[in-house]
Amino acid sequence: MLDQNANVLDVANLKTVFNTRDGMVHAVNGVSFSLAPGELLGIVGESGSGKSVTMMSLLKLLPMPPAEIQGGSITFDGQDVRAMSEDRLRRLRGGEIGFIFQDPMTSLNPVFNVGFQLMEPLRVHMGMSKAAARVRAKELLELVGIPDAERRLKDFPHQFSGGMRQRVMIAIALACDPKVLIADEPTTALDVTIQAQILELIKDLREKLGMAIIWITHDLGVVAEIADRVAVMYAGQIVEHAPVKELFRNPQHPYTRALLETLPKVEGPRNERLLSIEGQPPSLSEAPSTCEFAPRCKYAFDKCRTDNPARIEVGNSHDVACWWDPTTGGPRDA
Repeated sequence: MLDQNANVLDVANLKTVFNTRDGMVHAVNGVSFSLAPGELLGIVGESGSGKSVTMMSLLKLLPMPPAEIQGGSITFDGQDVRAMSEDRLRRLRGGEIGFIFQDPMTSLNPVFNVGFQLMEPLRVHMGMSKAAARVRAKELLELVGIPDAERRLKDFPHQFSGGMRQRVMIAIALACDPKVLIADEPTTALDVTIQAQILELIKDLREKLGMAIIWITHDLGVVAEIADRVAVMYAGQIVEHAPVKELFRNPQHPYTRALLETLPKVEGPRNERLLSIEGQPPSLSEAPSTCEFAPRCKYAFDKCRTDNPARIEVGNSHDVACWWDPTTGGPRDA
């Protein structure tokens, strides 16, 4: 029995690589984090920072080869995920851990109606009869705010709008009452109004169901609205991790500061240009041995170009991987 105070998910020093024709790509480089029951953890960073690969590594959803988990541990509900058999992993995926993918049109099967796609995990993971699964499928569509649910079970994905398709994906992810829900940029392809509706839906469902959530995004505005804690990723590493209010109030890593500076400002001149982060993300053809952000960092000094900093505690539940100290404007003592 899992201790109620224990983490539902613990990841330590996770490393994932891809073996390609052009050489090895080090996509995830020593990622560590935990997730408490009922908590919402935001994972933020630019495209290519390793957010999605990290989450897909947790469930071993990557094709292996070319992907390979080279090291680290993944513990879910006290169980070693890396040691699980394929049969046990199938029960874990979609059963105990739900996954919402970025694009609902490519995630839903176009040749089956949504009723079938909702009922399938209920029958596979929970052993429901066809009749019981249909009743539960209707309840799930109602739960995520789709009107006339009984009739819409017969509809196919193309008969739903983008926002409604994403609601169907959320319903499928919630079908088996998962302990953890992983949402991979589920609002990216939607317009602003629909995004707001989906965020409100997630907040309501979290309150009703009490599940833990990992929310992957590049949008710090979304994180500010829904997250308890935030992990900022760059070059396959978590470079800063803090409670959400602390991160926005007191960002410690230059990359986090740069991300915050790129946010549009409500106040100020209407013709003010949006800021961007100069330079390009690294290629990751080699495992990081120096600070990967140094070539783009205006605060970088010699040590940044020779040593890769480890994450150190800088406040209450706030840690950062950086040699620069924003308080003094110079090198960190530690």
